[in-house]
Amino acid sequence: MSLRTLRDLGSRGRKLRRILAVPSYRRALRRGVAAAVEHDATPLPERFGTVIDAGANRGQFALVAARRWPAATLVCFEPLPAPRATLGRVLAGHRRLRVVDAALSTAAGTADLHVSRADDSSSLLAITDQQTATFPGTEEVGTIRVRTARLDAEVDAAAIERPALLKIDVQGAELDVLRGATGVLDCIDAIVVECSFVELYAGQSLADEVIRLLHRHGFALSALASPTSDARGRIVQADLVFHNGPGQNALNVR
Repeated sequence: MSLRTLRDLGSRGRKLRRILAVPSYRRALRRGVAAAVEHDATPLPERFGTVIDAGANRGQFALVAARRWPAATLVCFEPLPAPRATLGRVLAGHRRLRVVDAALSTAAGTADLHVSRADDSSSLLAITDQQTATFPGTEEVGTIRVRTARLDAEVDAAAIERPALLKIDVQGAELDVLRGATGVLDCIDAIVVECSFVELYAGQSLADEVIRLLHRHGFALSALASPTSDARGRIVQADLVFHNGPGQNALNVR
């Protein structure tokens, strides 16, 4: 057994123990949803009024957000029918939940979503051999026509309760989500976006492009979390954390 395999097994074991320690996470696990407990340590404010989850899948991040910021309005975007239905079930008790059937992009319309065997790796972009080599079991199993939408057309800026968090996990289409959010970015106080440092999806945006775009909109990179490495030890993905404004202290980041 390789050292990487041992590390992966150890990481999964630690994650399972943390999930089992929280009743809401245990209930979700019975439905096959493992809460993204790695986000418990993501440096973010103690309070949000609004959390927008782009690429919500089955609610892995939304579960953590609902526990960490229970009073926040939670707006989840997920285009795949089965994961979206599961998300609705595991968060059925959340009083301020809105689930939107759409893939966020630059324009309203429709597009083919490339469906991965691991559905949380599905993307509007084609899955490359580099992706499947790095993350076995994520190969394409088909496509499905989905609705696309701009974030700033789906969420009214005036209705965003501050402070607001935008989480993006869309498998390479991060720039399109952000370009479709320009009408509300001034209302967003923090952003967590999963970025890649190598091309895993055809034509995808890479981390440096996301950093430059957000910098132009007044966001500063404040942290890097949950890095993922390939078999050679190269970091291929990580969650980048941005804040909007003069500094982290204004957000009471812990």
